[in-house]
Amino acid sequence: MRGHLSLREEGEMRLRLLISREEIERRVRELADLINRDYRGKNPHLVGVLTGSFIFLADLVRLLTIPLTLEFVRVASYGAGRESSGEVKLLLGLADSIEGRDVLVVEDIVDSGYTADFLMKELARRNPASLKLCVLFDKPSRRKVPVRIDYRGFEIPDVFVVGYGLDLAGRYRNLPDLYALEEE
Repeated sequence: MRGHLSLREEGEMRLRLLISREEIERRVRELADLINRDYRGKNPHLVGVLTGSFIFLADLVRLLTIPLTLEFVRVASYGAGRESSGEVKLLLGLADSIEGRDVLVVEDIVDSGYTADFLMKELARRNPASLKLCVLFDKPSRRKVPVRIDYRGFEIPDVFVVGYGLDLAGRYRNLPDLYALEEE
């Protein structure tokens, strides 16, 4: 799966390797070290954003040595396409109260910023003691609304990406590397 991977069944699409699984693994370890340091003596509540963050979150929490709790939310702004609709919906909310808790939101990618902005504002209304955002892939060239990212894995170019949890219409999440999806 190195270099380019052709997807004939997708109508002449190809995957171009952007970030290898080894680079991702190394950066996730670095992020975990930072989070372990910053949350030493605390018990953060991690909030994973489904569905894209599940692989990143699983790899990250296995490297955290601090006590923590976690749960998931699900938001949607893409549907089956490649462009954000700009309209964000909360499909699955928190079951636990976060009032007075240190909350760390774990997200796969920030692109336009609509989803992260919506979610951070929604969670801030619930009065956490602190609220931070950890993002593995950041695409600042596409930002429509400002988003403060406290822990950033990689800055990536303005290309549509799949793999390592990211998808196109539910496909390609299982690829262990990050790829740019391109038309041939």
